[in-house]
Amino acid sequence: MNPPPGPDPRPGAALRSLPPLWSLCFISEIPARQRPARGHRQSGNARTLLPGFPGKTLLWALLPGPGGAQTSVHPKEVIIPRGGSVLVNCSTSCDQYTLLGLETHLDKKEVANGSNWQMYELSSVQGDTIPYCYSVCHNKQSEATMSLTVYWFPERVELEPLPQWQPVGENLTLRCQVEGGAPRTKLSVMLLQGEKLLSRQPAEGTPVAEVTATVLARRDDHGTNFSCHTELDLRPQGLGLFQNSSVPRQLRTFVLPEVRPHLVTPGIMEVGTQRSVTCSLDGLFPASEAQVHLALEDQRLEPRIKYSKDSLSATALVEMAPRDEGVQQLTCAVTLGNQSQRTRENVTIYSFPAPNLTLSESEVPEGTVVSVECKAHAGAVVTLIGDPAESPFPNAQTMLNATAEDNGRGFVCSAALEVAGHVLHKNKTQKLFVLYGPRLDKENCPGNWTLEEGISQTLRCQASGNPVPKLDCHRKGDGALLPIGELRPVTRGISGTYVCQATSRRGVATREVVVNVIYQQSNLVTIIAVTALILGIAATGGTAAYLYNRQRKIRKYRLQKAQEAAAMRLNTPP
Repeated sequence: MNPPPGPDPRPGAALRSLPPLWSLCFISEIPARQRPARGHRQSGNARTLLPGFPGKTLLWALLPGPGGAQTSVHPKEVIIPRGGSVLVNCSTSCDQYTLLGLETHLDKKEVANGSNWQMYELSSVQGDTIPYCYSVCHNKQSEATMSLTVYWFPERVELEPLPQWQPVGENLTLRCQVEGGAPRTKLSVMLLQGEKLLSRQPAEGTPVAEVTATVLARRDDHGTNFSCHTELDLRPQGLGLFQNSSVPRQLRTFVLPEVRPHLVTPGIMEVGTQRSVTCSLDGLFPASEAQVHLALEDQRLEPRIKYSKDSLSATALVEMAPRDEGVQQLTCAVTLGNQSQRTRENVTIYSFPAPNLTLSESEVPEGTVVSVECKAHAGAVVTLIGDPAESPFPNAQTMLNATAEDNGRGFVCSAALEVAGHVLHKNKTQKLFVLYGPRLDKENCPGNWTLEEGISQTLRCQASGNPVPKLDCHRKGDGALLPIGELRPVTRGISGTYVCQATSRRGVATREVVVNVIYQQSNLVTIIAVTALILGIAATGGTAAYLYNRQRKIRKYRLQKAQEAAAMRLNTPP
């Protein structure tokens, strides 16, 4: 049976035209604040507006119930958005009822009535309730109840903040809080890792439902997003599936090994120098996120960090200042996530200036007394190399009478300092220059030279003295100059006695030099030997060999005799 056709356009005319026992159910249009928010999806049936009741939606119309004295309510069940309105029809089958009404704590307004029915509008419905219609017929009361369910979307869906860093291998508990939303029997909560479903649970607890799930943190989870989703499933009621999501949160996992960083540093450092220190650690993940703190006591260093796949190495330069002298602590700390590993090493910083070496005069005439003093700074001892004592003392001193042999002599002052079990040394060197006159001795300028004609030789005669003297050698008689220091073939023309003279501003020294040149007297024997070789018959070869050997022995004999005679002349006093 259908409602009568041809609706009257006047407000409420459609209701008034219905038979008395028709039951109608209306629902107000969903207010804007209760419409699905962005991010929700809704599926359901279209609604038909009832003419004469603007903003009201006709849900259904019921046929008259069976006869008999009873109270009826329509609709029996209805679901509306929170804050919405609904039309409820109460009717009775009694033709002589004395009382008919609707009992509810909600705001109600009678909008229509008939001989045995009344229609009410319930508005601003905030929660589930069970109104009931009642009637009194022949002094007997009867009732009929309806189920009124309110739905609304969660006001807050939030995944609790994740730890800033989560250690790999430890359990992580995800907590999702859902505030509001009804009916809870139709509301479910899901925890997701990316698109992967970790857990689906009903939303239980009021006013805030909390859903948890536990996962084991892995390296592969680093950078993964976790989120919380809700689903309000009203499809069986013809309204659709409504979804909502929390803001995703990113997980960062890490590995920091339970070992101390390796700190490479000198055990001792000198004031005024720069030294490098290196701190390294292996087995990190992700290594590029690790922070390194290097410090010498309260002085923070600026390291240069090199990262590899699972390790890092940090190097910094440390410059020692006088204020740092003493035992200082060098610290290296590697921090990753909310954990840190550190290493400490003691460094001894010392001051060790070079010793002082002082000569009373660095250039003195021969015969001058020179004072040499070697002095160490505080804490060190010195040794004056060459001093007969050579014992370590804070100071060392010696005196000497300068001679020609002391010219160019080097004095060494050696200082020693013990620092943290290490013995350190520093030296200071200084030379003494002695002024003395020219000297010509037989070691540097031999008095007798015997040379063989035709052989290339360098004639050497060297004078000593400070300043260096000028040397000339002139032959007696003709004053010919002896070519000292030049490489040339020896000729018999340089034979003779020469006077060599060394001259400087500090005096003159002379020395005689005899030059003997050995040469062949005649080639007659050789010519005869050659002729005999050409003309001889049987003994040609033997005779030539005999003559050659004899001539060689003669030359050797003459050279020996000439050397002996020259030696005798030199040893004979003038």
